[in-house]
Amino acid sequence: MKNLRNFSIIAHIDHGKSTLADRLIEACGGLEKREMKDQVLDSMDIERERGITIKAQTVRLTYKARDGETYYLNLMDTPGHVDFAYEVNRSLSACEGSILIVDATQGVEAQTLANAYHAIDCNHEIIIVLNKIDLPSADVDSVKKQIEDVIGLNAAEAISVSAKNGLGVTDVLESIIAKLPAPKSCNIVALCALLVDSWYDQYLGVVILIRVFDGEITSGMKIKMMATGANHIVDNVGYFLPKKVITEKLSAGEIGFITASIKDISDCQIGDTITEEKNPCKTPLKGFKPSVPVVFCGIFPADASEFEKLKESFQKLHLNDSSFSYEMETSAALGFGFRCGFLGLLHLEIIQERLDREFNIEIIMTSPSVIYQIYLTNGNLLELHNPAEMPEIVKIDKMEEPWIKATIIVPEKYIGNVLALCEDKRGEQIDIHFIGDRAIVQYNLPLNEIVFDFYDRLKSTTKGYASFDYQPTEYRAGDLVKVSILVNSEPVDALSMIVHRSKSEKRGRALCIKLKDLIPKQLFKIAIQAAIGGKVIARETVAAYRKDVLAKCYGGDITRKRKLLDKQKEGKKRMRQFGDVEIPQKAFIEALKISDD
Repeated sequence: MKNLRNFSIIAHIDHGKSTLADRLIEACGGLEKREMKDQVLDSMDIERERGITIKAQTVRLTYKARDGETYYLNLMDTPGHVDFAYEVNRSLSACEGSILIVDATQGVEAQTLANAYHAIDCNHEIIIVLNKIDLPSADVDSVKKQIEDVIGLNAAEAISVSAKNGLGVTDVLESIIAKLPAPKSCNIVALCALLVDSWYDQYLGVVILIRVFDGEITSGMKIKMMATGANHIVDNVGYFLPKKVITEKLSAGEIGFITASIKDISDCQIGDTITEEKNPCKTPLKGFKPSVPVVFCGIFPADASEFEKLKESFQKLHLNDSSFSYEMETSAALGFGFRCGFLGLLHLEIIQERLDREFNIEIIMTSPSVIYQIYLTNGNLLELHNPAEMPEIVKIDKMEEPWIKATIIVPEKYIGNVLALCEDKRGEQIDIHFIGDRAIVQYNLPLNEIVFDFYDRLKSTTKGYASFDYQPTEYRAGDLVKVSILVNSEPVDALSMIVHRSKSEKRGRALCIKLKDLIPKQLFKIAIQAAIGGKVIARETVAAYRKDVLAKCYGGDITRKRKLLDKQKEGKKRMRQFGDVEIPQKAFIEALKISDD
């Protein structure tokens, strides 16, 4: 075990984690030259197209150090976006050390700070690496000072590298050997392994990524999942180079994968402890704190016959991404579907795209919302996930909404725009201080305002230079109302939303204007209304198709024309009464893209 090192690479988004991982794999000969490609550990097409890491990936490297010894390094490349923080936490729990990468041109950003604190909480030894030093705008001394002032880590021995050119990569490898601790045995004697991640393979069943803390796991061994109580016989044991390599066993301190022909997805829980059935360990490992979804929306199949296919897809997605949660729900407008929980809007967007690409399912999504706490007049507390299920106003004593603490790091010249945006979103300023030409702004903000369009507006008002991170803090009472959308006097529950009273009229009007352009004309007028309870706060009308009933009148008395027009008017009135307005799928999707402006 003294020649083993387990470490994660952490950083803010786009600071060069995957590029440095590529260079480390190259330096250790993990792949032949013809097999190498950019972002070699990013296996999904979405990751390559967007240039971001979504899933943490592991790879074993073999490195012959300057001291003549051969070392085995288990590297875990992690995501940088705040929405995938749960992936980072799981990876850190499986390692003893971290490489913190900071872009020498951009300095410390919001997720640099958040990920560094995650590593400190896990008692990690941290190696600081300054990347992109080959760029003319790199300012190494200034960034070192930022690291010391903002994070509080000693940056005197920070390693300067260029992951793109491979400069300084050997120094990083030597630093890993010298500074990061080797894994230690827990002295449990029996097999004790942590289930770090899992995914579904159509040929092998469920593939499980594990970190062995004590004992060893071999093919043919009968294992037990301590949380679910499921028993399985191990088929294969191996590790990633990054391609799969089958081996005889995984011993204490090692990270690798196992397959055991597991077909029932519910047998695998992230954070579970795997042990030997006949000689189990007495107590399970600590595992991970469960992820807490902060954004919810309804997902329904566009074709009702694909409901079972959608359910099966969700099971496989949840296995691969345990921070994604779902439960069944029904909607009068959309039929059977699921209420889904996400860690943020990017997380929601990625799941939507994966459903389309990996499972080829066309879906309809309702407006994103957060969990509200409703105190009823009878003393009960109700957690509200779906605005359509809000009880009658007379039964409500008070409503509370979740608030967050936001940390925004922004260049000094854009600070006015950021403050104006936060104030517009009902924010309360906590702190603002300057480090060089950058400001660190901290605000308390309602999560409901963040979900709507905050991130897009933050990026546009700061020309993309601001970085943003947040942590949920508390629930606070607020003057919140449910805005219902009525089409032809019929409520459309998929478009209902809960907003602050001060924003209700603006949001309601914006949605009505949008729907007016999206709902196709009928032979009768269609009224689109936004209402709070029985009070209509906004209205738009879709004009009717009108047949020219006077075309056959070439003259004659006005009463003849009037008679024909009145007859048409009565017919339209009856048609409106019994007519059914069908809202196209496109209208639901486009209607959710309204903004405050």
